Order: sequence, then C-alpha cells, then structure tokens
Amino acid sequence: MQDYTRRPPLSYYRTELPGVDYAELQGKLIVLEGPDAVGRSTQVRRLKPWMEEMGHAVLDTGMARSALAGDGIKEAKEGNTLGPITMTLYYATDFADRLENEIIPALRAGFVVLTDRYIFSIMARAIARGEDRTWIERTAGFALAPHAVFYMRADVKDLIKRVVVGRGAFDYWESGMDSSFGNDMFESFVRYQTRLVRAFDQMAKPYNFQTIDATRSAEDVCETLKASISKLIEPAPRAPSRARVSPTRPRPRVRP
Repeated sequence: MQDYTRRPPLSYYRTELPGVDYAELQGKLIVLEGPDAVGRSTQVRRLKPWMEEMGHAVLDTGMARSALAGDGIKEAKEGNTLGPITMTLYYATDFADRLENEIIPALRAGFVVLTDRYIFSIMARAIARGEDRTWIERTAGFALAPHAVFYMRADVKDLIKRVVVGRGAFDYWESGMDSSFGNDMFESFVRYQTRLVRAFDQMAKPYNFQTIDATRSAEDVCETLKASISKLIEPAPRAPSRARVSPTRPRPRVRP
C-alpha cells in the first residue's frame, strides 16, 4: 500500500477532481473511523456541539446520507441482495456525491467537516470481503486527505459486548452474512469484524491514522479526541467590540 503520510491536508490522494480549486478550501476535515459498534456516532454527537460552542460552523456527515445514493443504499440493503462489488461502488457513489455537494462547499466556506466514516471504511469493507486491494485504493483516490483521521480501535470481543448490551441483536450486513463468513450471525460477525479490524490496522500507518483506544468509557474517549482536535482548531475569533466614543463637546465661541 502506498505511503500517504506526507500528503498535505485537503489535497487529493491520487486523482485530482476537475473544477476544484484546492487553494480555496479553508476549513478543517476531521474523520472518525473504526469498525461497527465501536462508538463513532456517539462521539460525533458529543464533538459537534462542543466545536460549535467554540464558535465554529460544523458540517456533520456520514455514509449513506447523499441525496443521490443514500436512499437507494438503504432500499437495496433491505433485500439483502447486494453483491460485494456493487455495494462498494454504491457507497463510493454516495461518497463522491457528498464530497462534491457537501464536503467541498463546506470546506470552501471555512466549516469544520466532521464525518462519521470516510473513504477508509469503504476500502476496509471491500478488503474484508476479498476485493482487490489495489483496485479499491485507486477507486478511492479522488478523496481529499483529512487534517486528522481518528481510528477508534477495539478488539472484536469488545465489539460483541457492545452489540449484545447496546442493541441486543447482530446486524445482517455488519456480520458479513452477505459473504457467508459463518453459519450464524455471531460466527459471521466475529470473522468479518476480525478481517475489518485487520484492514484498518493495515491502513493506519500509510494513511497516518491516530489510533484511539475505544475500549475505554465514552467520556474518556471524548476527552482524548477533544485534546487532539483542540490542536487543529482554535476558538473562532469574535468580532471586535466597538469602542465607545464620547460625544464631542462644542468648543466655546470666542467673542471678538
């Protein structure tokens, strides 16, 4: 896998998008990544209001939310009929639409873009399902390099606890049942998520992930994230207050 650690933030990884003046992008792009049930969405809900209190405009985005492909992905997954390559291309289309119509305009306007999953999840899922690593890396090459990628990492045994306690049931797609990793959802979840974590681990160094121990409490994880994000963004400057001007007293008229 190619080394992208020296890629400047908000530059493209491999393929330049036509019509984009990268010098105009003034915002910050912050990514939360990690396997399923690791707690990314919880942290996004905590971090967004915190950054807004600092005076920043924040765009909160994530997978399968695009106007072009979001609803289609949800409908296709209801039938449990998506093939691995079709799924990857569907999610890549969703990402491309959000990148062009949400992320880039927000960065141009100086927003902080906080995204729950990025192109790395699409890549990790494809690799975990046995797709060609080189192909998916090139397919994802139009993505912008973020200012920071926080990889929330946990072992599969910890993910199982969160699913059982928090949700009470395993999800068909999060268990990789479409690729028949096991005879039941539990077995398939263990095997698929193990492959998914391994794929993220292999991307961590080339893509300069900052690994966060997600087995700790949500409060501790949030404080760690805030400490790192604070180094990237400063409180937005407030408009200067107008100084009070004393009314000018008329000069006394001198009589000749």
